[in-house]
Amino acid sequence: MRVRKAVFPVAGMGTRFLPATKASPKEMMPVVDKPLIQYAVEEAAEAGITDMVFITGRNKRAIEDHFDKAYEMEAELEAKNKQALLEIVRNTVPPSVNCIYIRQNEALGLGHAVLCALPVVGHEPFAVLLADDLMDTPDGVPGVLQQMVTVFDIKQASVLAVQDVPPAETKSYGIVGTKLGSALAGSDKRLEEITHMVEKPAPGDAPSTLAVVGRYILSGDIFDRLRKIRPGSGGEIQLTDGIVALLQTDPVLAYRFEGVRYDCGSKIGYLKATVELGLKHHETGPEFRAYLDALNASR
Repeated sequence: MRVRKAVFPVAGMGTRFLPATKASPKEMMPVVDKPLIQYAVEEAAEAGITDMVFITGRNKRAIEDHFDKAYEMEAELEAKNKQALLEIVRNTVPPSVNCIYIRQNEALGLGHAVLCALPVVGHEPFAVLLADDLMDTPDGVPGVLQQMVTVFDIKQASVLAVQDVPPAETKSYGIVGTKLGSALAGSDKRLEEITHMVEKPAPGDAPSTLAVVGRYILSGDIFDRLRKIRPGSGGEIQLTDGIVALLQTDPVLAYRFEGVRYDCGSKIGYLKATVELGLKHHETGPEFRAYLDALNASR
């Protein structure tokens, strides 16, 4: 089984960035010159994903428009012979990629958003990417999702991206318990087999400090589990509960990815991503670095 489809839950309201997200999707907030959702789509395309499934909500039309063909803009750029900008606009989505949009009519949790993708995904393995988590890898290192797809191709088991977090922060994440040296994980030091998972435990109750972050590769069997879950507080269906149910019958791996995750769902994470990617950008990097050096020297 190969991973060819990716689900992007983008129906959230983005309340942590109000008023910026009052009328504009949080996923369209730019980091340097690309919106967050484009970073995630490019990461998926690099990993060989061909079907991008967006679970949208009200006020999310900007995402559809961004990945649509911009006839008027392209015609104007072509008439003015602005070829470099024309290529940027045309290459927003690779030609081999299909964009599919499904409306989530009610905000009933991440698990419900994933479940909305069932009619398109079927029971194939698929990826889930949360655009709030911007993943950056060093030059020459594959993107995080491509790393995970490689693991899946070999192990044929669900894979969750994880990272260690400070103990005080476990209450903000799904935290996994694992066993080392399992036959499935083998000798790969980045892999551990998950034994259990807890959603947002208090530091004293957390099974570890290994937190699940916004990249998943899941077996199609997860849909059967999600359909049987009873909604929790607020009527929400949690993806964590579906994964816990999946663990009863299927192996699930925790993968310590190579790269840096920026939590762009928080203001400080978004600012860090903007600075770091601004320094790496081929147009802005040198001048931005000189500005920051001068700013630091003046204080």
